[in-house]
Amino acid sequence: MNVELVTKEDLRELENNLLNAIKLINKPGQGEVKKWLKSVEVRKLLNISPGTLQNLRINGTLRYTKIGGIMYYKLEDINKILEGGQS
Repeated sequence: MNVELVTKEDLRELENNLLNAIKLINKPGQGEVKKWLKSVEVRKLLNISPGTLQNLRINGTLRYTKIGGIMYYKLEDINKILEGGQS
């Protein structure tokens, strides 16, 4: 009977390999641009707080679509805001 031991280091290496594989699957392909962004991504891009993002939604400055409790924003609309125009 052949016995193989799995060490903690082996498990860490497996975990890292799995995480890297998942990241590659979830990452948009090269040259491919995401069309929709989540609230966290929009806040980071515009460097604003959750409250400011909420105000942009309420006053109609930034349109959004809500699906299952998650709000999505068109990258096109965000770019218009960054360029100084209205969406």
